[in-house]
Amino acid sequence: MADDTEANRERGIFIMIYLDYAAHTPVCDEVLKSFEEAARDFTGNPNSPHTPGVMAKKRLEEATENIAKILSAKKEEIIYTSGASESNNLAIKGIAKSYQRYGKHIITSFLEHASVTGPVAALKNEGYEVDFVNINKDGSVDLEHLKELLRDDTILVSIACVDSEIGAIQPIDKIYELVKTKPHCFFHVDATQAVGKIPVSFQNMDLMTLSGHKIYGITGIGVLLKKEQIMLEPLIHGGLSTTSFRSGTPALALCVSLESALAYTTGHLEEFYDKVREKNLLLRRALEKNKNIVINTPEDGSPFILNLSLKGVNTNALQAALDEKGICVATKSACCAVNTVSKPVYAMTKDKKLSLATLRISLSHMTTAEEIERFLDVFLEAIKG
Repeated sequence: MADDTEANRERGIFIMIYLDYAAHTPVCDEVLKSFEEAARDFTGNPNSPHTPGVMAKKRLEEATENIAKILSAKKEEIIYTSGASESNNLAIKGIAKSYQRYGKHIITSFLEHASVTGPVAALKNEGYEVDFVNINKDGSVDLEHLKELLRDDTILVSIACVDSEIGAIQPIDKIYELVKTKPHCFFHVDATQAVGKIPVSFQNMDLMTLSGHKIYGITGIGVLLKKEQIMLEPLIHGGLSTTSFRSGTPALALCVSLESALAYTTGHLEEFYDKVREKNLLLRRALEKNKNIVINTPEDGSPFILNLSLKGVNTNALQAALDEKGICVATKSACCAVNTVSKPVYAMTKDKKLSLATLRISLSHMTTAEEIERFLDVFLEAIKG
């Protein structure tokens, strides 16, 4: 990368090292092609009874069946949404409204995305009771504490499979076992940072969230998986769609693009994982030598995320300085407010200073060794002063 970064920007030849894939991934060519073909070739509304509508519905059903197969689910369990935020809101508010006759107690954690903690906070204002389960030093949910928190009137436990800031992978099967000891309690898993990156099974979940733009798909399409027997109060009312739980004209081209994105990422799961883990280890081994850097992501966490705390460093200023050099990283989740503590890091470390000075590096199979080396050169030089 040339040193005259600003001049390069102006000439339109700015070279960028993108290390914020947990926030957003670029759309792959296969996905774009599938979207374009579906948008061009199917002119009818899938809900219309005429021939173009029937053809569109047939293609939509095909995409839904393929998505269900990839996710080890039934096609009847798929609810298309606009993305993970809507899916999380629908899962949490939908369960709360549909099962409040059995109780109004909800359990979640401080590792969750704002689209989980937001609706939970809104429900608390409506009279629901919310508990936050403790987080162990390795970033995992404290199962003993969860067991203590569970009550007969608990109707929902919402825990991410992989959280978006520190990348801790949760023991989903063990959490599910605990949840199912209560008669009317459901387990919602935000798998947005897991699907297409690590093996994920819908078997030991009641509801599961994912989003297309995290797996080289298009922004604006997501899915909420919901076991067939579960009821949800819809967020959006107003007419026939692919399901009674979410109204709106089916976005066929977006659904087809999601089918393509899932096929692309899950079809290369081991290959992409190995490439990312290699780059993650390069970063870890270089950064752990610096006594002023604390690596928050556990060794057995997702290799796609590496979270750091930097002692005595203003990470917002550092992020801006790196951006000037063409290196894109995050301080926290893209949906978090600036100049606030990282709740996941604080939940794990109980250290306010460390949780105020975090940096998140998130990787892709497209990340090269040269990009890692360049990042390390610029980053380590920047934190010297």
